[in-house]
Amino acid sequence: MTDNEITYLIFGIVLALSMILDLAFLTKANTTITLRKAFYQSIFWVAISLAFCGFVWYELGGIVGMKFLTAYLMEKSLSIDNIFVFILIFTFFKVKEADAARALFVGIILAIIFRVVFIYLGIELIERFHWLLYVFGFFLLYTGAKLFFKKDEEEFDPSKSLIYRWAGKIFRITNVEPNGRYVIKSKGKIFFTTLSLVVVMLAAIDIVFALDSIPTVVSLVREKANVPFSADDKLVIYSSNIFAVLGLRSLFFLLRGAVNKFDFLQQGIAIVLVFIGVKMLIEFFDIHISIYISLAVILVCLLGSILYSMQVKRKGTPKEVDDGTL
Repeated sequence: MTDNEITYLIFGIVLALSMILDLAFLTKANTTITLRKAFYQSIFWVAISLAFCGFVWYELGGIVGMKFLTAYLMEKSLSIDNIFVFILIFTFFKVKEADAARALFVGIILAIIFRVVFIYLGIELIERFHWLLYVFGFFLLYTGAKLFFKKDEEEFDPSKSLIYRWAGKIFRITNVEPNGRYVIKSKGKIFFTTLSLVVVMLAAIDIVFALDSIPTVVSLVREKANVPFSADDKLVIYSSNIFAVLGLRSLFFLLRGAVNKFDFLQQGIAIVLVFIGVKMLIEFFDIHISIYISLAVILVCLLGSILYSMQVKRKGTPKEVDDGTL
């Protein structure tokens, strides 16, 4: 077996074992995920991801390992935007604590499947039509600028989304308390509960966010324009996406009580998106920005926006009381 095939095999084994462990011990049915549990679960997923990064570094070299680390960090930061929308969806549908973890687990499994399909299609399209990279570059510039100037009142409203209206017209949706059920049979007819609608919306929202994240990570790991994707690059794109998505559930419970504590994080993410958009566009002039510079920009923007948010909060709001839950 080649080094790349061995890495794919290890990735598959780690992924399967982690999900079995997660489902068997970390996501038991009808259990509430406390802040403490969410913290340890987040540490678990980050540790697994960094351990795989170390293996990639050892097996395929430092450059590939650095690409994975940069792509994973980028995907992890972009997933924070997913979390804020997920919180709005769960609040809108009044999902019980006992049902939340399993609903997120199913939604994330669907998101992984769709991500794999989208990544495969994206790579194929870019290799066939290189000019699509420039289209994605302008798209990221637009998305970054829009996110930077986005106002607080422009929150996502689940009831106004296309997927919500589409599901209501096609499926029979019941407002009966789901109690962990996704489907209910009543009077000889099958009804989908609001919990099943939540799962569908989670997967659909992740697809929307993938339109930003996949071009972004593709630009980060690709060596040069007009050069086919290497086997190492494809491995990094797939694995960094999947590892970032797997940690979404624990991140959801960890950040749910802190949605308003990082007011300027979206500006940091927006600047990174603009940077990646520029990086894509200047490839037209055969200018390539190294992975080390990309990693540095991501770290500076994200850490800077988080620290600035904390500083502004300390100056502008009363000091919060530590409840000792963590």
